[in-house]
Amino acid sequence: MLTAVQVAVVAAAAAFVAVAGVAVYVMLKAARLMSETSATVAGLRERGDLLIERANAAIDEAGEQIARAETVTTSMAGVTAAMTGPGGQITALTPAPPAGSEATSRPLAWAAALVYGVRWALGTRLAASQGMPSQPRQAGPWHGGLLPGQPRRRADRPGRPARETARETARETGRGAALASRGNGIHR
Repeated sequence: MLTAVQVAVVAAAAAFVAVAGVAVYVMLKAARLMSETSATVAGLRERGDLLIERANAAIDEAGEQIARAETVTTSMAGVTAAMTGPGGQITALTPAPPAGSEATSRPLAWAAALVYGVRWALGTRLAASQGMPSQPRQAGPWHGGLLPGQPRRRADRPGRPARETARETARETGRGAALASRGNGIHR
């Protein structure tokens, strides 16, 4: 049989082999981790270099755009300076406008009358297409005439806004609570 010393030596040898195996395993894992880390760092360096190159290219392009803008600004200043001379000559060559304000207001009055006539005709046509009776209107909404679709105010309360008039009409017909609960913009 084995003596106690021999058992202790065998146990110590087994323990040494086990510890050496664990140490080798840990060292292999650490070596793999270090190689993966170095590969990741190298990849990050390459990406960083690429990013720096792109940033430098963008800065160079921005500098070129600024130089072009300065060139355009300079040429526009030259064009403006060149146009001031002929402008004064053209002003000197044009005939003087006729005296009196009537000569300048005739085209404006004609344009205003044309716009009013077209607006009135379109309003009449819209009223006819909606089945509303065609009523002769006065000159405009400021003289009492209303545009098609414009809300009419009640005659007994001429100074109240249309919203309050609609609210009171809804209350009088018994629909006030229904309208308020639906939230049609009528606020109490």
